[in-house]
Amino acid sequence: MNNYDIKDAALAEGGRRRIDWAEREMPVLRMIKERFKKEKPLKGVRVSACLHVTTETANLMTTLQAGGADVVLTASNPLSTQDDVAAALVNVYEIPTYAIKGEDNVTYYKHIKAALDHKPHMTMDDGADLVSTIHKDRRELLADIVGGTEETTTGVIRLRAMSADNMLEFPVIAVNDAMTKHFFDNRYGTGQSTVDGIIRATNVLLAGKVFVVAGYGWCGRGLASRARGMGSRVVVTEVDAMKALEAVMDGFEVMPMLEASKIGDIFCTVTGDLNVVDKHHFEVMKDGALVANSGHFNVELNIPALAEMSVGAPNLVRPFVDQYTTKDGRKINILGEGRLINLASAEGHPASVMDMSFANQALSAEFMWKNAKSLEKKVYSVPADIDTEIARIKLAAMGIKIDTLTDQQVAYLNSWQEGT
Repeated sequence: MNNYDIKDAALAEGGRRRIDWAEREMPVLRMIKERFKKEKPLKGVRVSACLHVTTETANLMTTLQAGGADVVLTASNPLSTQDDVAAALVNVYEIPTYAIKGEDNVTYYKHIKAALDHKPHMTMDDGADLVSTIHKDRRELLADIVGGTEETTTGVIRLRAMSADNMLEFPVIAVNDAMTKHFFDNRYGTGQSTVDGIIRATNVLLAGKVFVVAGYGWCGRGLASRARGMGSRVVVTEVDAMKALEAVMDGFEVMPMLEASKIGDIFCTVTGDLNVVDKHHFEVMKDGALVANSGHFNVELNIPALAEMSVGAPNLVRPFVDQYTTKDGRKINILGEGRLINLASAEGHPASVMDMSFANQALSAEFMWKNAKSLEKKVYSVPADIDTEIARIKLAAMGIKIDTLTDQQVAYLNSWQEGT
């Protein structure tokens, strides 16, 4: 193989061992892989994937490969790559991979271009960078593309905006919308892995700290819950009245970010929006504040504004901790360059939750390939039967049984004639 760009091929054996370890926690994807080996539902399909290059993603890639797909992988974030996994994908599984942890922006987009040079029939995105690049710069590829899938909230937002403007040129399945994805991956995965990333980067005790969570979507719910479980006093900031009310009812303090900025010790954004922590917030933060992001893009933190307020360049006081000194002498610490802290300084979501997310990816890719001709150029939710089947398999793998409705109960639920 010559078509790849990774840090060090010598890391491959360590990566293979970690990929195997993750697979033990991914029984749903493992079952799909066994079926794919026999049926080859993706035979001959060229797939370009732009995802976080982790052990869990590696298991998705080998599942698609088992199904007959010709797969190429590139990183969806400059800091999320696990270099040993990238090496194993290339040298053990022979999957072309373009990903180096810490790559600069130029290299990141060079890798995006390389993945698109594969001339995909399908895209698989985490943040919609492949889709947006195709529509802006590589429109000659549109003739061969039948559809795509999108993994994350931020990407789905971008794609729905494209669809609303009638700019989307092929159908995309919003994997993030599957209940077996956002109920579990976003809440339990992001919640645990974000706390893990903050602790690994800083080694601070969360107990007794004021922990500010910006956004109370599924990711924010999970993060707030886990921060509280670690003993933090959790403050939630929101722009959505319904979500703010839910946070209050869940027992959290709710206030504007400007007020939270005055009292917070640790901040983490999970909104998918721009400048959620802005200049006027940095201006009132405590000396020593820790500021992180677990949304897809680092634009949630206005780091250029912080740099303008600061004296000189930031100091790298610990791996993944850039310390800015403001002109009034305060130290403000940005974790993981403002990128996804759960992947920058930790390993991302646990494999057991990514099992369901990537099962959705694999089955959605199969559905797209079979049904693309009948789909419109818009964003689709994961079919309900796929979502339900993944939940069923996951429960079975956990050794959990549930009740089934009797015929009488089904009839009752479908009748309007029964009453009090």
